[in-house]
Amino acid sequence: MKRIVFALLAMSFLNVGLAQEKTENKSADFSRWKVRVRGIGVVPNESASIGTIGGDVSISTALVPELDFTYFFTKNIAAELILGTTKHDVSTVGSDISAIGGPTSYNVDLGSVRLLPPTLTVQYHFNQSCDNVLKPYIGAGVNYTVFYDVKPGDVVKGVSYDNALGYAAQAGFDLMVTDKFFINADVKRLFLKTDVTVDASNLAPGLSIPAEVDINPWIIGMGVGMKF
Repeated sequence: MKRIVFALLAMSFLNVGLAQEKTENKSADFSRWKVRVRGIGVVPNESASIGTIGGDVSISTALVPELDFTYFFTKNIAAELILGTTKHDVSTVGSDISAIGGPTSYNVDLGSVRLLPPTLTVQYHFNQSCDNVLKPYIGAGVNYTVFYDVKPGDVVKGVSYDNALGYAAQAGFDLMVTDKFFINADVKRLFLKTDVTVDASNLAPGLSIPAEVDINPWIIGMGVGMKF
């Protein structure tokens, strides 16, 4: 149901934009492109269903630079593509490893993983007239996350993550400093889950631990941009 809602919302924004564009002069006096450079905090809102040993998951917060591009179909309807990559430390919390001689409540270090999550959103921008300094917007779209550079740490033999399709919602604003340059603040919520397999055969012969992990991060950013 969540996927259907976000898909319909994004499609409705795009359909409105295309309808508006038909009624506008293609030489209309507005900038088609915006580019931004932001510093973002990626804050997972994680949970997991872990087989065999139970417990939950802990995923660290990351602070990284991010680049994004926005194209305006009309003065109000735009599409934004964000590009960035993050590294996160991962562990289980409160797992029961008594079956292999450990305690009943233990945090298993699962090393680290990098995420490449390009995200495309369709946006509605308010207050687009030239005399408005504050230009807020909302958006919804899709995300495809690639997990790479997996390092399992010193406890288990290996960890694998399935690449995953997710969905995004966002809200933000541009604060115009000049006609071309602006300050941006933006908040996104990604709805993202992945299947994880932990190879713990070094701890017990044939031990493989499956998990379904909801990452669902908040992405909070601030930066500067230019329209052209």
